[in-house]
Formats: sequence, structure tokens, C-alpha cells
Amino acid sequence: MNPVVKPQVVLVTGCSSGFGLLTCAHLASKGHHVVATMRNMNKSPALLNAVKDKGGVVDLFHLDVTDKKSIAETIRTIGDKYGHIDVLVNNAGYGLGGFFEDLSDDEIRAQFETNFFGVQNVTREALKLMRPRRKGKIINISSLAGLSASPCFSAYNASKFALEGFSESLRYELKFFGIQVILIEPGLYRTRIFYENARYGRDFHNPDSPYYSLSTYLEERSRRNADTCGKDPNAIALLVESIMLDPNPAFRNFPDWQSRMVYSLRRILPFRLYSSLVDLSIFHGLETRP
Repeated sequence: MNPVVKPQVVLVTGCSSGFGLLTCAHLASKGHHVVATMRNMNKSPALLNAVKDKGGVVDLFHLDVTDKKSIAETIRTIGDKYGHIDVLVNNAGYGLGGFFEDLSDDEIRAQFETNFFGVQNVTREALKLMRPRRKGKIINISSLAGLSASPCFSAYNASKFALEGFSESLRYELKFFGIQVILIEPGLYRTRIFYENARYGRDFHNPDSPYYSLSTYLEERSRRNADTCGKDPNAIALLVESIMLDPNPAFRNFPDWQSRMVYSLRRILPFRLYSSLVDLSIFHGLETRP
């Protein structure tokens, strides 16, 4: 006989698609009180349909992780209705493709505003409903890109590397208050980040850029890898649930073989050898270089 699981209040950011949408739909179907948030409310039908199909219910709010006012309003509403937050899932983010010289300062800063400072903005407010109870979990959706860098994603890599360091420090700080900080490290999954949600730098498709041939090659390669990826993105939702129910979850959690393998190799191999393997795996098949 399965034990009865007490419903938890879960705040999830970035729920219009991908991991956020799937996580909300799954947790709601399990009876948890899910507060789903997104920046663009025009995209809410996809989430609401997924939740309905799964047989759950969510509270849906507008929340832009770069807008502190919208964050404060959402947290205040959660406090009025539930009085606390058990779990915060910082999922909102996006990937910016482009070689460094093809990116503007504004594009790089915008990447950090969402992927890094956005996490801090939401976490700071959510702690007001966690710390007084001396319990709770903060689950940050990081990425394999926060453990191993690659060309053409320097801004994204940097934002996720920063998230890794911040999360590790925050884990020590909040341990005194009974709050756990956890990272999830997904590898490649076939989600909209590679299709309609893909974002590229201002000169990514500029034929006059010295990186143009490399950009074109890597764009095609990324799309091809996504097209052939057979991993189920629902694995992230299942992992979030597992972490929620685990009284002592690991700090770094790897939902797929790719992220586990890369993390292990990154730790074990000398960087000279590891970087050679990365270079070979990425540029294998590229006949000409600029």
C-alpha cells in the first residue's frame, strides 16, 4: 500500500513550455498545490490544457523573473492563500546562441538578468515564506552547460556556471534555517528551446561575421541532435517530484546518462584531454574552418 503524500505548495517559474509546463502538470496531477507562473500569459493555454489532460489544477500567475514587482505580488498572493511555500522550482530561463564577438553587451546582460539574477530575484522573495518555518526546498534547474562549456554559447554557459556557484553558496547559507538548495543538471532534451523558442545573437546569421560558417554549422548540428534525441523530458518532472519527497536529496542531480557521463569525465580527466574530446565531438564532420 502506497503511503499518503501530503500535498505541498510548489512555486514554479517559466511554465509556458518545456520542463516548467511538464513539471506543473505532473505535480498537479499528484494533488500538490502548484503555483504556475510565466512571463507571457498569452502562452497559458498550452499549460492549462496539459494540466487538464493530466487531471490536475494549478494556480496561474503572471511573473517576470526580471520584474521584482510582479514577483512580490505573486509571493504576497501565495502568502495570503497558503501562508507558506514548501518548494520553489527556479526553471525560467533561455539559451542564447552566438559567438562572443557576435553578441552585444545588452544581449549578454539580458541573458544574465533572466538565467542568473532572475533566480536570485525570485529566491529572495520566496524565502520570506520559507525561512520563518525553517523548512523548504529550492530546486534550481541548471544545465549540463553549467558544468561543461561549449563554443557558441558563452553567455548561456556563463549564466549557468554562475548559477552553479550561487546555488552551492546558498546551500551552505540556508542550511542554518533548514532550507535545502538542490540543482538539477539536464543534458539535451527535445524541447522548444531548440525550435520556436531558440534565440540567437544579433550577428549570428550575419554573412560578414568571421564566425558565420561556424554558426551555421553549429545551428544545424544542434537542431539535428534535438531532432534525434529520444530522451523523455518528463524525466525532469519525475526528478523534481522525487527530490520533493526525499528528506535528504543530493545537491547535484542528473536525470540522464549524458549529464552523468559528462560530469564524471569533467571531474576525472585532465583538462587538456577533456577539451580535446569536446573539440572532437563538436567539430567532427566540419570540413572547413574559417
